[in-house]
Amino acid sequence: MPNPLRPLLLAAAKSAQFKKIVVALPMTRKVVNRFVSGETMDDCVKALKDLSVRGIYSTVDYLGENTKSVSDAEAAKTACLALVARLKDEGLTQWTEVSIKLTSLGLDLPDGSDIAYDNARQICDAVAEAGTTLTVDMEDHTSTDKTLAVVDRLRETYPWVGTVLQAALHRTVSDAERYAGPGSRIRLCKGAYLEPPEVAFQGRAEVDAAYRRALKVLMNGEGRPMVASHDPRMIQAATETALRAGRSADSFEFQMLYGIRADEQQRLADAGYKMTVYVPYGTDWWGYFIRRLAERPANLLFFLRALFGN
Repeated sequence: MPNPLRPLLLAAAKSAQFKKIVVALPMTRKVVNRFVSGETMDDCVKALKDLSVRGIYSTVDYLGENTKSVSDAEAAKTACLALVARLKDEGLTQWTEVSIKLTSLGLDLPDGSDIAYDNARQICDAVAEAGTTLTVDMEDHTSTDKTLAVVDRLRETYPWVGTVLQAALHRTVSDAERYAGPGSRIRLCKGAYLEPPEVAFQGRAEVDAAYRRALKVLMNGEGRPMVASHDPRMIQAATETALRAGRSADSFEFQMLYGIRADEQQRLADAGYKMTVYVPYGTDWWGYFIRRLAERPANLLFFLRALFGN
């Protein structure tokens, strides 16, 4: 069922005052630890190794978004480069790729597209040298065109760069058709941002139908669909659509978030599908955490129970 508090929670994600209050609560960290692998790279590496032992792949995200200065964007790039080096040193590149947000690399700054591209290009260089891949995350609809433009530039040199499409947006089926070609890697999710009705479907049934339409386009294309959903109905739709499209189990993959439906993640991996878990880490976890609460009533209930000791 839809979370009736979702609009309020997503608005709270942008409130510095609300953040200050909630972060100070002792039980908040207990709940954050369910969705975030930790604040340090050591914490993250431990989580990645634990997943790999279970036959589960990872895409790791150094948390951060909407940087306000060139120096902050440079710091985010440096942190990503350190992460890639650590993955290589730990022998994890067979199991782990990297996810980045372009607004953390300067996309919203003046001349942000060039700044974000240059920072992302340097990360791609390191990723290629390490022997893994990279996916560019998608953010709210105001950055979609800018994000895809940078992705297009990156793919001229690094054709394995993936990106994300959000089924809730009206434009996504058209974008899926554009990115369904050979070599393309598309993570299809429903969308975690609060978007206006002018650009996005609002009801669950509408979003589900849009997800199925985009999924059909990607499965019938020549790229690699990355089915990012915890919804059992969408998981079933993916396997059925893949079968009708004549796809083998290794020609697409499932993706889920760290800390959500671990049993289902294991079931899919054991069934022979590539199962990739999105593993975030870092100190800038606030926006990511609130969006996880807003997505599912069960997540919010878990948080409230922790706060009140039940």
